[in-house]
Amino acid sequence: MILYEYPFNERIRTYLRLEHLFRRLGELVPADSPLSHHYALVTIFEIMDVTARADLKSDILRDLEKHKTIFASYRGNPAISEKMLEQVIGQLERNFNTLNAIHGKAGQTLTESEWLMSIRSRANIPGGTCEFDLPAYYAWQHRPAAARRADVEKWAGTLAPMAEAVYLLLKLLRDADVPYKVIATGGTYQQTLPQGRSFQLLRLRIDPALGLIPEISGNRLMVSVRLMRHEADDRLHQSTDDAAFELTLCA
Repeated sequence: MILYEYPFNERIRTYLRLEHLFRRLGELVPADSPLSHHYALVTIFEIMDVTARADLKSDILRDLEKHKTIFASYRGNPAISEKMLEQVIGQLERNFNTLNAIHGKAGQTLTESEWLMSIRSRANIPGGTCEFDLPAYYAWQHRPAAARRADVEKWAGTLAPMAEAVYLLLKLLRDADVPYKVIATGGTYQQTLPQGRSFQLLRLRIDPALGLIPEISGNRLMVSVRLMRHEADDRLHQSTDDAAFELTLCA
């Protein structure tokens, strides 16, 4: 099954983008090749660009505190495991305290490195990190893999508190609701959202054997899914076949 996710607000959209970048970084850092470590650095710079918004850290801290308050209200509920509950509350507290202790934005300490910032300033220029533009960076790429990896791990480590907090918040959001099966009649599915709940994320799972690609749109009142097919003319065309998929609306 292929999983597609659609955010209903800008905050969740930013969390998903950060998760995507953190996962990519996690794949690139353990590698050995200079090219992998180059793209690990580029990914770090992308994360710094995404987190440059002044209120992002405050949003994450507010969400962590909100979840902690909600879970704390479940204490004493016989239907909930106290052990598991305390583990979640403890994790929320640790993430909050670790992120709150960091001065400034994510990767703030990296901006103090003139060498890293010289790479960052040229990374967005096509071919801008060639050896004649950045000879010191070119020399670094020829260092042993273990030495390069240690440097990248150190730089990526400054972003770890942000990554852990985003991972936890998205996990709690995804686990809050259960999937159900629906049918897209004639390749289209629409659903009016129940009022009184503020949905933040739509999750859609579809069998790749169907060869269908969902185009999702939504707001606080309704969600709509059009199932498209990639045809021989290299364009997407709407399917007219009935098709089933799983849908989860996370509030």
